[in-house]
Amino acid sequence: MGSVKDIVILAAPTKEFSGQGRFIFSDRYSIFDWGEMPDHIPQKGAALCITAAYFFEKLEENGIPTHYLGIVENGELKPLSKLSKPVNILETKLYRVLQPKLTHKQTYDYGIYKQEDKNYLIPLEIIYRNSLPRGSSVFKRLKEGKIHLKDLGLEEIPEEGVELNHPYLDASTKLEASDRYLSWQEARQISQLSDNKIGEINAITLRINQIISSKVQEIGLKNEDGKFEFALDEKQNIVLVDVLGTLDECRFTYQGMPVSKEIARLYYRKSVWYQKILRAKEENFANWKKNITINPEPLPERLKILISNVYCAFTNEITGKEWFNGIPPLRDILEEIQQFIN
Repeated sequence: MGSVKDIVILAAPTKEFSGQGRFIFSDRYSIFDWGEMPDHIPQKGAALCITAAYFFEKLEENGIPTHYLGIVENGELKPLSKLSKPVNILETKLYRVLQPKLTHKQTYDYGIYKQEDKNYLIPLEIIYRNSLPRGSSVFKRLKEGKIHLKDLGLEEIPEEGVELNHPYLDASTKLEASDRYLSWQEARQISQLSDNKIGEINAITLRINQIISSKVQEIGLKNEDGKFEFALDEKQNIVLVDVLGTLDECRFTYQGMPVSKEIARLYYRKSVWYQKILRAKEENFANWKKNITINPEPLPERLKILISNVYCAFTNEITGKEWFNGIPPLRDILEEIQQFIN
């Protein structure tokens, strides 16, 4: 079980063969690596499932390999076009998850990857950035000297919302207690991937970025940034895994307004709970949760409903089909949300 979706294993992966399983998308959500937040967002799970299936099938059309097998309705595996109603179960191939070891020095040992060459989840998240919207981690990392202007193709400190001349690709850890940004040298080192494999991942990332950007542009949105996960399959091929193109994996905006779970992030950034998280991560990054003595407060009821409507409206509009009835246009929902996050 994850903080957002549950996984049912139908056939466990082995060293030689991929497995098979089902993602059951819940109405839970997670921000700031906290895990499950106090509220459930109605219909979010089904909205994520349909959106993910839509983009998986777009990748198939473009010859990009993924672990997607279909959507499950009444126990039957189907493509999105055969689905009669919103469901929240997606079937996929599964690959082994090889956990790095946490050492007594509170660092992670990735030695296990030196003995492996196929059928496993690559322990990285790959992030693409087309621009630097409000809330982007890049601003803080520039200030701390962890990223340099030349890395981004910029000559001066950027303002919020600046568009990059070319997509900037980042890598972070996937299997640690909190995501940690990496240099590409570190990414190669912990994953034990060759330069060619890293280059292949980056090329696939740029292609998927283009597909997502093109599709969301059709409904008036801008694809600011997002993240992908990959695995090595039985033949050592790079395949896209987990999900893509959803409001949890990507940061979309409409005329500068967030259309993603960034809405919840912006709301909670004003809270005492969030400030305590920042301090705890600075003091003990590997075990920061142990130092948090308070829990996040629930969302205001109206904001919770509005966030639910955002997920449903996005799914309706991106797929061109009214899966969720009675949902206002996305732009109208976002207009009301502004009062909660400004």
